[in-house]
Amino acid sequence: MDELLAALLALAGGLAGGLVGVGGGVLFVPALTVFLGLSQVEGESTSLLMIVIVALIGAARQSSYGNLALRDAVVIGVLSPLGVLIGVIVANEVPQRALELSFAALVLFVAYGLARRALSPQV
Repeated sequence: MDELLAALLALAGGLAGGLVGVGGGVLFVPALTVFLGLSQVEGESTSLLMIVIVALIGAARQSSYGNLALRDAVVIGVLSPLGVLIGVIVANEVPQRALELSFAALVLFVAYGLARRALSPQV
């Protein structure tokens, strides 16, 4: 049953990622923790590997439409692993409850910013 649920979560997350550019942390981590029972750290770790595969496929497809900012992607891609290394160390030292609350706060902050931008008058 877990395999079927995981497959459905993968399909839903991939579909959402393709439509609106989200997936990894925003959808996969909560889905892995809530529906598959993974711990926050396990969900984050699993999501990080999943993001690599999803991002490569999505970027290749978007590149064919001319929507890829390659220079920006390379800069972020080269520098992000430094942040990931620090984040992994911190995630393994911080209590799970603090990680869950921090993640929830981040998602709410991002949702607020997106809603504010979408509702503001277009210039």
